[in-house]
Amino acid sequence: MKVKLEQIIEGMEMQSEESRSFLNLKTGEVVYVSREVLTIAEDDDEYTHLPEWQQDELETAKAIVFTINEYASLPSSFDINEYNMMEDFCYSLSDHQKRDLLLNSIHGKGAFRRFKDNIQQLEVSDQWYAFRDQKYKEIAIEFCKSKNLDYIE
Repeated sequence: MKVKLEQIIEGMEMQSEESRSFLNLKTGEVVYVSREVLTIAEDDDEYTHLPEWQQDELETAKAIVFTINEYASLPSSFDINEYNMMEDFCYSLSDHQKRDLLLNSIHGKGAFRRFKDNIQQLEVSDQWYAFRDQKYKEIAIEFCKSKNLDYIE
């Protein structure tokens, strides 16, 4: 089986404080489960009061929790570290003024917002998104290699 890098990258991007993404190692499917339902599954209690759509999610969460080696957690925002990506992007710029302005913008509270505002103002947003996409692809490839998975682009 070969997994699609595009699906892994999408799964990585969809993660949040409220949900996690997992790869089914048998089917190559990426599934999304809320942290709330993962916690319920770990308790291994019956939650028949949940709506039908959440019952399906609970079954998936139970499979993730109780089935060894069937699901792998996709790299999280902690693993991805988009702040480091932004910093690396800044250093990749050959224009020293743009680089310095962006480097200054990523310090302190509101760094992500300032960075996004400045890449648009400096007209380097296309470069940033291409850089970011390449980094996500590298992380997805590394994930596949760590799980001994074949992948297609």
